[in-house]
Amino acid sequence: MEHTVSTGTTTVLVSGASIAGPALAYWLHRYGFTPTVVERAPAPREGGHPIDVRGAAVDVITRMGLLERITAAHTETRGLSTADSVGRTRATATMADFSGSGSENDVELMRGHLSRVLYRATESDVEYVFGDSIASMREDDDGVRVTFERSAPRAFDLVVGADGLHSTTRALAFGEESRYRRYIGTYFASFSVPNHLGLNRWVTLHNTPGRGAGIYAPAPHTSWREPPRPGAVSAPGPSPEAKALFVFTTRHQLPLGHHDTPAQQRVVERAFAHMGWEVPTLLAEMRDAPDFYFDSLSQVHMDHWSRGRVALVGDAGYCPSPLAGQGSSMALVGAYVLADELAAAEGDHRAAFEGYESRMGEFVRGNQRIAASGAGLLVPRSWPGIWFRDQAIRIAPKLPSIDLFGGRMQRAANAVDLDTHVPA
Repeated sequence: MEHTVSTGTTTVLVSGASIAGPALAYWLHRYGFTPTVVERAPAPREGGHPIDVRGAAVDVITRMGLLERITAAHTETRGLSTADSVGRTRATATMADFSGSGSENDVELMRGHLSRVLYRATESDVEYVFGDSIASMREDDDGVRVTFERSAPRAFDLVVGADGLHSTTRALAFGEESRYRRYIGTYFASFSVPNHLGLNRWVTLHNTPGRGAGIYAPAPHTSWREPPRPGAVSAPGPSPEAKALFVFTTRHQLPLGHHDTPAQQRVVERAFAHMGWEVPTLLAEMRDAPDFYFDSLSQVHMDHWSRGRVALVGDAGYCPSPLAGQGSSMALVGAYVLADELAAAEGDHRAAFEGYESRMGEFVRGNQRIAASGAGLLVPRSWPGIWFRDQAIRIAPKLPSIDLFGGRMQRAANAVDLDTHVPA
């Protein structure tokens, strides 16, 4: 059926302006709701790591009219090599070897560029409040009374948390993060470094058991603040800037604060103190990196993503971890489905939230299961595991039947019905 929605007085506060938040705001505005997006950061977020838009998420982006925009921002990554401790190549594969069973429409781009494209698509129609965050929420029969860290209190009909793994909205509405976050045994760090190896649209990894260090050097335009416009031609040579990547396994979570950068950097230094290859050079660059990022690789598992007039979308409700390679795609699909259900229910949030959870359930579970495969590829836990991974990379181009989890990822990425309701 077609939506015939007239919900201009239905106000929705969306917490988070990375990917799920602006995507949800786009669809809410399109269906006649009045969204407001609040974001703790002082401006739209920049930088970040590479992410993928694949499967059903490509359909969502296409329906938004943004496929050409994000395709122009493609990282143009050509392939991956593994190296030993003195820099000799052990195995090499092109991106086609990893995604032979994927769709040619899938796009890898920087997280900051996808966020910026979504923000530009909504900034003229949606109220954005930067530099602020939800402090408290109180629900009553008429809506949700929200206080903010800086702004004056306001009332909204609905509140949606799109504020990531460490969601403030989830903590306020559902309880402490520890009840829902499942640590999957791995920590991740990244930061910008000079591209001293001259890698051109390439990734190189070095591993010891339970440890992985890498240098990722995508196309030069990936370091731009704004993504390139369609038709722009990227410089053919290597970018002067690259990303250093560190991944390591630990049995238990570490007692670290989310914002304690010096302590996080000390942990990385200890974990990689005796590794060869380019690791000493990368660690020396880490202290002065302006964009150092560190976190556990964790998933969020919840029985329900809604309570009363509050719902969660994206990583806040069902983070798959970066090892699944599907977090941004799940955020885009979740935003579309949630808005679609709210529109079809004509603002009846109870019916809409029930439909949202029903449609997204298997899609979420399937994508979260992918993370285990990602861990085995990126950071094998033993020398035999490293050897086996390298052998698989070597022979993958010769044996198409070997699936470096590309096929499974594609099946999971498409396991959702976008057309339960037909958009207006």
